[in-house]
Amino acid sequence: MNYSIIIYIIGMILEIEAVFMTLPAITALIYQETSGVAFLITIALCLVIGLPLTRKKPTRKAFYTKEGFVTVALSWIVLSIIGAIPFVISRSIPNPVDALFETVSGFTTTGASILSDVEALPHCMLMWRSFTHWIGGMGVLVFILSLLPLTGGYHMNLMKAESPGPSVSKLAPKVQSTAKILYSIYFVMTVIQILLLLVGGMPLFDSICTAFGTAGTGGFGIKNDSMASYSTYLQVVITVFMILFGVNFNAYFFIITKKFAQAFKMEEVRYYFGIIGIAILIITCNIYHIFGNAAKAFQQAAFQVGSIITTTGYATTDFNTWPEISRTILVLLMFIGACAGSTGGGIKVSRILILCKTVSGKRILIRNSIRILSKYHGICPGCMRKSPEEEIFLIFRLQNLPDREKPIRSIWMNWDIADLQMQFMKSLQDDA
Repeated sequence: MNYSIIIYIIGMILEIEAVFMTLPAITALIYQETSGVAFLITIALCLVIGLPLTRKKPTRKAFYTKEGFVTVALSWIVLSIIGAIPFVISRSIPNPVDALFETVSGFTTTGASILSDVEALPHCMLMWRSFTHWIGGMGVLVFILSLLPLTGGYHMNLMKAESPGPSVSKLAPKVQSTAKILYSIYFVMTVIQILLLLVGGMPLFDSICTAFGTAGTGGFGIKNDSMASYSTYLQVVITVFMILFGVNFNAYFFIITKKFAQAFKMEEVRYYFGIIGIAILIITCNIYHIFGNAAKAFQQAAFQVGSIITTTGYATTDFNTWPEISRTILVLLMFIGACAGSTGGGIKVSRILILCKTVSGKRILIRNSIRILSKYHGICPGCMRKSPEEEIFLIFRLQNLPDREKPIRSIWMNWDIADLQMQFMKSLQDDA
């Protein structure tokens, strides 16, 4: 294992975290809060540890999958521990375990909190708390990829280890360029949301913190009632951007590069919006009697659906009082999650899509096989749809198909026969 490159990256992590902490430090200066000293101390600590680690560049720049996994794990641990220090020093969260919990929840964009009174925290702590969502949403390692001096395609190993999706694709020939494109899109979308929130009358501080929580799909609010106290316009803006940040960023890249056809061909994105649309429609009809207004019911349904499917966690109402159908749909959306390649969490729409296609593909294969056997061997199709053991019999008969039908035989023999044999044996055991 190349320990030198791992140590070098950890050093860069510390230096970048020190840079990130300048934002809450500036916030403390603006609001004249003494809690800002905690960030200055932590910044100094990061630099004291980080600078010596990056002073000497690694001679060996080989970076394989094993190094990628170790680096990602260590990076998030270091980020979380260092990120919790300001909470402890300032006594905003005096318990180190609670502070670590809050920080980990922030960086991982989980959104769970130990705080019962969020509004009691100083502005600088609220800023740092929300900023952890923004950092963790895209991932600080993606940012580092644009700076890391790796060659020979080793960047991809780090990106694969960091990515939560089933696959990772490059938007540009170089992974460094891909990282820059992703962060550029992320930053621009965040700025646009801030501006739209300002237009709606939200204070600048609130706008920045809310945009950070929305962009990272984490949901740390700065009000005890989350988003309930804000106007309908502001809630609509937040709804739209929660959903947009749940879209695969590849789609935005295609749109920016004017490859509209490729963007619209992304099956995962189409299903993502389809799931959202159907869920909103059903919940709107189900909760209409609560609000007595179709527009209000639609707006509330859209907000909760957008918040849940992207795992953001913002709320405008207590949906625990909603009918069971609505609550069930929201729970299902929580598991499904957003698109791969987005800042959203959950299982991901792409994985659900792959699962559904795999199941339906097997069924189609069985039907086609039955059709072929019926054609060449005179087997009654209705007789071949009863049990797993009959499907096994079908497999064995496929060995004698004409050459033009051998592709389907090959698929069966290489893909499904073991699975069907297991089913067959299980059925015999159950019968016994």
